[in-house]
Amino acid sequence: MRVLLAFTLTLFIVFAHAADTGLHAVTPYPAQALVLTDMHGKKFDLANYRGRVVLVNFWATYCPPCLKEMPSMERLKKRMAGKPFAIFSVNVGEQNSDVQAFLKQVPVTFPILMDRDGTRLKAWKAFALPSSFVVDAQGRVRYAMFGGTEWDEPDSMDKLTALLPTH
Repeated sequence: MRVLLAFTLTLFIVFAHAADTGLHAVTPYPAQALVLTDMHGKKFDLANYRGRVVLVNFWATYCPPCLKEMPSMERLKKRMAGKPFAIFSVNVGEQNSDVQAFLKQVPVTFPILMDRDGTRLKAWKAFALPSSFVVDAQGRVRYAMFGGTEWDEPDSMDKLTALLPTH
């Protein structure tokens, strides 16, 4: 099963990288449930993040565009410090050891959640890696992107900042 999942996702990675077109607004819709644990067993539930904008990013260590965008996600986290913003970085189909080896080379401070069997990836109807969704403070998906980007560039920053609650 893991080999088939990896092969399928690799094919999608190739197409996503070729079709990298940026963050697109979508007609708002309720975000799917997302309850996962990180590599240390700590549980994260998207429902507990209402009132914040959340970037949900599905990725894998063998995905070149995923690896390329990860440092910009770390910079984004630092630029959004103190604001109602969070990142859920969801690794798909890999073991802790794979992710830990990656994090030694590309350290990040946001949580890495584990979707070992790809069920959350499927539920979110993501068809490529990386796939990213921006969930607003009311729990609705507002933007989606299939492919990598530089998250701290002005266009992405403007879109994310515009969604932040103002109270």
